[in-house]
Amino acid sequence: MSALARKLASLQQQAGTPPSTRRDARDAADARHQAQVAQLRKLLGLRPAIREVARSADRKLDGEEIAPGLRYLEQWQPWPSAPAQVRVDRSGLDAVATQDILAFDTETTGLAGGTGTRAFMIGAADWREGGLRLRQLLLTTLSAETAMLAEFSRWLAPATVLLSYNGKSYDRPLLSTRFTLARLPDPLRERGHFDLLHPVRRRYRGVWANCRLATAERQLLGVVREDDLPGSEAPAAWLDYLRGGGADKLRRVGQHNAQDLRSLCGLLLHLADAPQGGA
Repeated sequence: MSALARKLASLQQQAGTPPSTRRDARDAADARHQAQVAQLRKLLGLRPAIREVARSADRKLDGEEIAPGLRYLEQWQPWPSAPAQVRVDRSGLDAVATQDILAFDTETTGLAGGTGTRAFMIGAADWREGGLRLRQLLLTTLSAETAMLAEFSRWLAPATVLLSYNGKSYDRPLLSTRFTLARLPDPLRERGHFDLLHPVRRRYRGVWANCRLATAERQLLGVVREDDLPGSEAPAAWLDYLRGGGADKLRRVGQHNAQDLRSLCGLLLHLADAPQGGA
């Protein structure tokens, strides 16, 4: 071996792995890392980091922003007439002044409940000035939850009686949990509560295929929803908006919520006027 060849071999040995080999190793490591990231995103259901963000016009929501990340929408629904007082059988409540009743309904991030589930929309309806006032609060950032709860709390007067459909088992406990986690007083705990699921079940279980709100409103009020976004799709519509998607489906969530409130009020008056059930 010549002196030049020996010199080159010595320098290569001192340098360790040849540059081309080191580059290949780095490329292979990068490829493994990208594959691991892609697999993790798939497992967590995350979108790729780079995605097309909807145009600002497509993200426009109804109502006004009353706090950073919190929107408020108010509507007025004409209502032919409502009695001065109502009572629902077996509610445990005496006759209640109609103006003291607050129907409420939430749209949430899931149906499992627990501390990981939160309400991203709270809707409420009450009778005012010969019609029905519909109010909705919508989160557009997670950090606005405390502001939303505080605002909803202000809607509840000492005489308020709650009205819901399965709210005693789901909506009220969920909101009570969120008030506790936000370190706010729970305004729901001491309120009277009409939960219409229970009288509907007593009267129509075994008569109808089920006692869901959609069934009750169709059978008793003649309400047939068209182009209604199913409640099961509400969490995905909200999360998509938070990630930069359009507002179309989220607006439909608001329309679904508003119809739930109208149906709640209609069912209350129907059930209060209907003949009292037996056992």
